[in-house]
Amino acid sequence: FKDYIFLNRNGRPISERILAAALRTIRKRYNDIHEDAPLPNITPHSFRHMFCSNMVNANMNIKALQYIMGHSDIGVTLNTYTHLQFEDALEEMKKVVG
Repeated sequence: FKDYIFLNRNGRPISERILAAALRTIRKRYNDIHEDAPLPNITPHSFRHMFCSNMVNANMNIKALQYIMGHSDIGVTLNTYTHLQFEDALEEMKKVVG
């Protein structure tokens, strides 16, 4: 197996179910210790959203990103998978205004 992000000790791909369980355990342990700043729910699918948003923030060509994400409709890439914040919009306005 190659081109997988998460592999077990034997070098085999980790299933989505196992990864989700590991993320739940990590989150619970972290939140038990850090009650003042708990982690939100994190799922394997969260990584897709994070990747897409990070690539947009890095100014990746949006059509290339659509292809990488496997979306037939660019609206899915832009409206579902990218999560920009007010600060992101403010930075873009500063670029235009100077």
